[in-house]
Amino acid sequence: MASGIHRSQVDLVDFVDWRGVECLNQSSAHVIANALKQGYRDDDGLHLESDADEQLLIYIPFTQVVKLHSVVIKGPEEEGPRTLKLFANKENMGFSNVNDYPPSDSLILSQDDLKEKPISLKYVKFQNVRSLTIFIEDNQGGNDISKVQKIALYGTTVDTTNMKELKKIEEH
Repeated sequence: MASGIHRSQVDLVDFVDWRGVECLNQSSAHVIANALKQGYRDDDGLHLESDADEQLLIYIPFTQVVKLHSVVIKGPEEEGPRTLKLFANKENMGFSNVNDYPPSDSLILSQDDLKEKPISLKYVKFQNVRSLTIFIEDNQGGNDISKVQKIALYGTTVDTTNMKELKKIEEH
């Protein structure tokens, strides 16, 4: 079966809770919105860049529960991400404790993967996702700076019923 975006999967960018998005060790001039936000992430002049070293820790909360199916990462040949660890529903992670938890999935990206090739995740591990943490551990060339031009997340929303919106049915 060819790797690709399944017909029923949607780009989850509309379900990102932007107020809660964080990225540790990002350069102040090249921030997470450049790689994640619609429009920005398709502009070749914009990217996310690491600051002090090659590692990045990205926290993406969602406005509703999602099932995550695949990721698309675009990056340059040398500075593009190589080792990614993904964590579902892990809040308040930092560089000091990121290795204390087993990741929901780990990916070793090839330079070919960084050409916006969809990478399927361990779907069973991403069924009820309220937030996603992406740890970029290193990059293709072993450089001090990592660069990410695009991060796109594909999946589906989980239809949940908001009990507050249900109206009580009066008996007659």
